[in-house]
Amino acid sequence: MIEDGTHVLANRTPWSKEIQILICEVNTLNKRVVRYAEPITLKRRENEAESMRPTLSISETSAQRLMDELWDCGLRPTEGSGSAGAMAATQKHLEDMRTLVFKKEVQ
Repeated sequence: MIEDGTHVLANRTPWSKEIQILICEVNTLNKRVVRYAEPITLKRRENEAESMRPTLSISETSAQRLMDELWDCGLRPTEGSGSAGAMAATQKHLEDMRTLVFKKEVQ
C-alpha cells in the first residue's frame, strides 16, 4: 500500500554498488505519484562568505522510512552501534551470567 505524502525511496542496483534514491509525493485521493525530484546538480561555491542552504530537509518520519529502505538494501551502520551494538552487549552480559551461575564452584 502506498501511503500519502512525501516518500524517499531507495533501491540497490543489481549491476553496481550504487543505491538509487527517488523522492516523490503521493496524492491523497488517488494514491498516485504527482511530483518527483529530478537529479541534483552541484553548484560551484564562488567565495567563502557565500551561505549554503541544506540540499534537502525531510521529516523524521520520512528519514525513518529512508533508513528502513537503506536497511532493506543491505546497508548497516559502520561502527556497530545501535541495535547491533546493543545485541553484542546483551550477549556478553548473558555469557557473564552463565559463567556466574553454571561455572561457579560448589562449596
